[in-house]
Amino acid sequence: MLNSFFVNRLMTLLLSVIALISFSLPVQALFVSPPKAPEPIIKQLFPEATSIGEKAGEPPVWKILKGEQVLGYAFETNDIAKIPAYSGEPVNMLVAFDAQGVYIGAKVLEHHEPIILAGIPESKLYEFADQYTGLTVSQRLKVGGNKQDDMIHLDGLSGATVTVMVMNVAITKSATKVARSLGIIEASDEIKQPMATLLGDVYAQANWQQLTGDGSIRKLYLDRAAVDQAFVGTDAEHIDEADAEQKKDMFAEVYFAQLDIENIGRNLLGDQEYAWLKAELKPGEFALILMGNGYSFKGSGYVRGGIFDRIQLLQNDEAIAFRDLDHHRITDIAISGAPDFKEKSIFIIREHQEFNPGVDWQLELLVRRQTGPVDSIFTSFKGDYSTLDKYVHRPPVVLPEPELTLTQQVWQEHSLEVTILIGLMLVLLATLFFQDVLVRHPSFLHNFRHGFLIVTVVFIGWTWGGQLSVVNVFTFLQAFMSKFSWDLFLLDPVIFILWIAAAVAILLWGRAVYCGWLCPFGALQELLNVFARYIKLPQLELPFAVHERLWAIKYLILLALFGLSLDSLALAEQFAEIEPFKTTFLLKFDRQWPFVFWAVFLLVVNLFNRKFFCRYLCPLGAALSTSNSIRLFNWLKRRPECGQPCKTCAKECEIQAIHPDGTINMRECHYCLDCQITYFNEQKCPPLKKRARKQRQYKENQIEAVTVVTE
Repeated sequence: MLNSFFVNRLMTLLLSVIALISFSLPVQALFVSPPKAPEPIIKQLFPEATSIGEKAGEPPVWKILKGEQVLGYAFETNDIAKIPAYSGEPVNMLVAFDAQGVYIGAKVLEHHEPIILAGIPESKLYEFADQYTGLTVSQRLKVGGNKQDDMIHLDGLSGATVTVMVMNVAITKSATKVARSLGIIEASDEIKQPMATLLGDVYAQANWQQLTGDGSIRKLYLDRAAVDQAFVGTDAEHIDEADAEQKKDMFAEVYFAQLDIENIGRNLLGDQEYAWLKAELKPGEFALILMGNGYSFKGSGYVRGGIFDRIQLLQNDEAIAFRDLDHHRITDIAISGAPDFKEKSIFIIREHQEFNPGVDWQLELLVRRQTGPVDSIFTSFKGDYSTLDKYVHRPPVVLPEPELTLTQQVWQEHSLEVTILIGLMLVLLATLFFQDVLVRHPSFLHNFRHGFLIVTVVFIGWTWGGQLSVVNVFTFLQAFMSKFSWDLFLLDPVIFILWIAAAVAILLWGRAVYCGWLCPFGALQELLNVFARYIKLPQLELPFAVHERLWAIKYLILLALFGLSLDSLALAEQFAEIEPFKTTFLLKFDRQWPFVFWAVFLLVVNLFNRKFFCRYLCPLGAALSTSNSIRLFNWLKRRPECGQPCKTCAKECEIQAIHPDGTINMRECHYCLDCQITYFNEQKCPPLKKRARKQRQYKENQIEAVTVVTE
């Protein structure tokens, strides 16, 4: 009578809650984010803009202008870095930065993230994107993690870590590509050459033709036609322009070399002057020689301001300029066969300029034309120089570490969680392999199991968010039926490892192992029910006939959700909120009251009926149990007496997975091993007790043997 009353009240309350959730969800969870037009957002980001150009170029970019002034640029991430997020679809964002590469803003145009729509307000996603404002394209940005290295760390979004990490990669990758294409930032060197050292004892007497012929001495030659062409289209186009007959005349001729190389310096200067030069050079300093005719490479600026404003040395991304203190005039050179030069100078490259003789460099000559009393226009010409291998020892180049993919970054970031989780899987595997030994020690096994369940709830569930969902199953099926890629599933290491563990357990022992040991919500229910029994709360056990029919509910829910997923995965995830997993573990009950009420309701019911949700409503458990027929092993032992006449295990099974006939329904079993503890307990298992009683009776009735002595 009491049981019937509890059944009626429980079913009435359950139907009421389901109806409440069904009416509440469309208000919040069935919301779909429509795509936004980028142009109005660009106008908001650049209120001073007078015009917005057409999206053009490679990569495609909007140029934003105020009159003739460029205010900045904007682009869509889907045009440049289309990276799938949690839903399998990219999050398309409008990103804008100014002419200096400072982010003006990042705004979400469109996303298909059902985990966002159903559980987290979109405003949280927008707040994450707002963190980019004021940062620069050249900075290294990372979501979460320890504040180390030279990275800028952005605050993540609880419950949507994968989504925001994908967003960050899309924004930074797209912005870097756009900024490089616009010349705002330069591409970084892919290979680094360690500091080279000049070789000694490389001197061999040589003449001018030999040193210029093998490249020891290089030449920058300009005729007047080349200079005139460089100023075409500028205000100085016709200033000092050569006529047709003068076009082929020499404008400038500059020979240059690294003078502190022994074979070059001794041949050009002679032994005495070369020794003087080496004595002048401090450690880490080098010498450059320039010899020229025509346009002066020295000019007159160094006289007024001490700076040689017509030449500089370029190496990697550095420009080395020279002052009067770095300069030595040469009156003559000692090498035979050299032409006459109007100018001959030595320039010292100081240690702080970090010149590397093993890396190619350029001599840049600046040519200026005066357009007014004060105004002038410059252009430049470059000559390349590469130190010959016979003069220098180059250490092996240092290749940069390859840039980690997003998946590799995620796994590296979660290496500790991965290590601990794999350790837990190994512990569970050992438990299953030695279960026949452990069940003979009931107290130890119960304490061990409760400790393992606590770890599952606290670490796998609340700390790492490692709760599998039936939506993961639908996502896998859809990916499998379309363009399958492991990248989508590898973005969450904890979920991926749990799925691998669940798959292995299903293949070997069925779905029972995951549901009984690794599911955080199932573990939370079991621990709460253990506490309820400890404080002696009444337990409601349904008649087996009713219990058996209620099993069907979770399969009906699974079929309904699967049908919805075929039409829309986002819609299926919204209705999959019948699973309280997201509310309990990802969002930790910090969401709208109907979701919190539903999760709390299930936990309260569980206090009186062990693992109520798992047994009757869980679509994930239903999905996992459909593969139960492929399991390879059945290590849960039974005797012929189980069920007829003995029903001890069936009565003690707290989730009623043992049929009255004694067989274990592995589709419903949670592998708690309680039945195996009874199976090996000679004080509890009736068949063992009966066998022990017969053995005692046999010993009691046994007649002692009498020894007969014969003669």
